[in-house]
Amino acid sequence: MADDIERARELIAGAQRITVLTGAGVSTDSGIPDFRGPQGVWTLNPAAELIWNYDNYVADPEVRRTAWQERVEHPMFSAVPGRAHQALVDLERSGKLFALLTQNIDELHQKAGSSPSLVAELHGSNHGTVCLTCGAIAPMADALARVRAGDDDPACERCGGILKATTIMFGEMLDADVLMRAREAAIACDLFLAVGTSLGVHPAAGLVDIAAQVGAEVIIVNAEPTPYDPIASVVLRGGISEVLPEVLRR
Repeated sequence: MADDIERARELIAGAQRITVLTGAGVSTDSGIPDFRGPQGVWTLNPAAELIWNYDNYVADPEVRRTAWQERVEHPMFSAVPGRAHQALVDLERSGKLFALLTQNIDELHQKAGSSPSLVAELHGSNHGTVCLTCGAIAPMADALARVRAGDDDPACERCGGILKATTIMFGEMLDADVLMRAREAAIACDLFLAVGTSLGVHPAAGLVDIAAQVGAEVIIVNAEPTPYDPIASVVLRGGISEVLPEVLRR
């Protein structure tokens, strides 16, 4: 491991434009469980995945009620950034960070101090709501306050339409502009760092391929193996909050 960490440091030291892709493993030490890990939400309870399916959510009021109860109890809204988030803020301050692409919906990168202009939220954010009828956007906190007051399926206050989080659910397309920005960041970087992601969800996982095809070095930091380990220059295993700060330590 020590040799791999040193090799990763050398690659980072020699890079000028680093694009980072982060997944749920970056936030687990902040108390936010991942989905697919050994103790992930969907691993332990496969039925929980239903509330993340767009068609189910729209068609079934019971799914929506379950989803709202899950949101109101979720630790995401009280979580604080961890050491991995701060390490990426430090990377930005070094001047080498070109883009911070994230599959996470918790906004902890911005809360840690990452520049919003560098962050691309591939799967949206759980801190807002959108009406599926009129498109009105509002803070998630407003809807959660209504749930706590007894409204188990809050509707849009403007038109009465169905509210959902400003996240990308299964069955929805990623935002085309965000995806284009992410692809451009993968093409333009000379080092692609994937952290805390299983690299099992596309099109986000395919960004690794794009970067590798244009000649960028690839570093993967994850607790479990990923499908892209064979094309990486360095693969580091272990807890993200321990390994990433060690790799990025100046």
